[in-house]
Amino acid sequence: MYAVIKTNKGEMKVEFFEKDAPNTVENFTKLAKDGFYNNLKWHRVIPDFVIQGGCPNSKDGADGIPGTGGPGYQIDCELDGDNQYHDRGVLSMAHAGRNTGGSQFFVCHSRNNTAHLDGNHTVFGKVVEGLDVIDDIRQGDSIDTIEVVD
Repeated sequence: MYAVIKTNKGEMKVEFFEKDAPNTVENFTKLAKDGFYNNLKWHRVIPDFVIQGGCPNSKDGADGIPGTGGPGYQIDCELDGDNQYHDRGVLSMAHAGRNTGGSQFFVCHSRNNTAHLDGNHTVFGKVVEGLDVIDDIRQGDSIDTIEVVD
């Protein structure tokens, strides 16, 4: 199983770490298949760190503050599997404290400033094609769709 994150700057193909973070992968792919991520924005972009999206408050016309929303529930962190290393292209679950993730996720620009994320945020996949798109994303750019291929 993999996903294609289609943005206004291009496409990123993501392979999932189903063995290491099965519940996180299941949550993300269900939301993607349900269209939850369609037309959201990359609401947080920090150069040489991460691009972050998945907040429903980033959709045009939403009432809430971008970066503060979720799917209406929280999921537990999965930190015991392999591949919990935040380097270039890694897809990881954002949260506001342990076991508070839901829909927001981030993609790492590089390893330069991400070591503190290891063991704190669930890594659940990695961009394997379209790495250059990560560098082109700016705050406010769109997540057009996320298509999951089983």
